Amino acid sequence: MSSNCYIIDTSSLVKLNRNNPLDVFPTIWKKLEQLIKENRLIAPKEVLLEITQNDDQLSKWAKNQRKMFKNPTQKQIEIVKKILDKFPSLIDVERKYDADPWVIALATEMANSPQKTLFTVKRLIVTEEIRRGEKVRIPFVADDFSIDSIDVISMFREEGWKF
Repeated sequence: MSSNCYIIDTSSLVKLNRNNPLDVFPTIWKKLEQLIKENRLIAPKEVLLEITQNDDQLSKWAKNQRKMFKNPTQKQIEIVKKILDKFPSLIDVERKYDADPWVIALATEMANSPQKTLFTVKRLIVTEEIRRGEKVRIPFVADDFSIDSIDVISMFREEGWKF
């Protein structure tokens, strides 16, 4: 078990629900809820907005995880502006919601905030987006901000989970 803090993207929750539906794999979702209770699994409010565009099991689950979703801070707004100035193609202007820059901003703000603990807590972005050359996606931009990103299965491994 680790003490990592995970900032999760919509893509990971959607893929997890598609491959491991809540009603068939409740243990996975209970473990996620435990991380949420420990403030170790979070997401920006924009992720909730993306998820709740659909009326499905994941949407209902997300609405019950209010503690997970964080409102933007002034610092995050400033970071998003920097991200979009440097990487404008990260977002799709046609989409109603686009959480990607907010995920990176939340992780960046957390990584740069002073810690008052005896040990280092890693902040990891959890996303199913992958690096593909110079394509502007979460992992590419996160690297520029010195934030590591992993997929949801890697998060399970970090936590030592087995199902």
